[in-house]
Amino acid sequence: MPNRVHSYVHLHLVSDATGETLIAVARAAAAQYASVRAIEHVYPLVRSTKQLDRVTTEIEAAPGIVLYTLIGAELAERLEARCKEYGAPCVSVLAPVLNVFQSYLGTQSTPRIGGQHVLNADYFRRIDALNYTLVHDDGQMVEDLEEADVVLIGISRTSKTPTGIYLANRGIKTANIPIVPGIPLPPQLESLSGPLVVGLVASPERIVQIRQNRLLSLNDRDNTAYVDRLAVAEEIAFTRKLCARHEWPTIDVTRRSIEETAAAILALHKEHRDA
Repeated sequence: MPNRVHSYVHLHLVSDATGETLIAVARAAAAQYASVRAIEHVYPLVRSTKQLDRVTTEIEAAPGIVLYTLIGAELAERLEARCKEYGAPCVSVLAPVLNVFQSYLGTQSTPRIGGQHVLNADYFRRIDALNYTLVHDDGQMVEDLEEADVVLIGISRTSKTPTGIYLANRGIKTANIPIVPGIPLPPQLESLSGPLVVGLVASPERIVQIRQNRLLSLNDRDNTAYVDRLAVAEEIAFTRKLCARHEWPTIDVTRRSIEETAAAILALHKEHRDA
């Protein structure tokens, strides 16, 4: 088949549930093609032929790659037949994985739409973690820090809050404590025995850049100390010394995404829990 060079590609993501699995897979694949912009068309909760017909009409209007997770065989076959008519490649994201499971386990799967979103104990554990994390953001409610799984510390703009929320979605109760010049840290922090304490740091240049953008968005041009490189470097040095004194691990988030930072913390948390 001839190579097709596009500056963009339409990605049609068809799901009978929320579409989260499809979005994650599609973005992971699209990220490997830096010169191509993926235009996502997400169709969640497609569970009838009428709904599917609306989807295929849109696929015909903007042909591209079609990925789907449809449990019902009739809908899947109908989608694949239409895509074949349009010349649009169509792939079931779960089919190869389910085939491996079936071959290894020697048994058929039990089709369940959105089965990963069932309201089980794990789901409620994640909700509980999210509630805890939101209440313990930015140094609040330090009286019960011992109940946390992870406590993040760091200076302003080291992504403590978004990292904590990401961890909460993985079921990890996360509190975060800001390190602010001239303001003492809560005494509860240094006496923790259960939670894993992790320091987040970054290069002074990166912190200054983010803080400058923050001040611009707030239309605040007077807070020069907040973006002074030497002052920022001192804040980072203080964080590193504090963590070294207590043997708390540090993670440099300068070039890390939230997901990468969270993955590193999850690995540290597993080691901490096992120990």
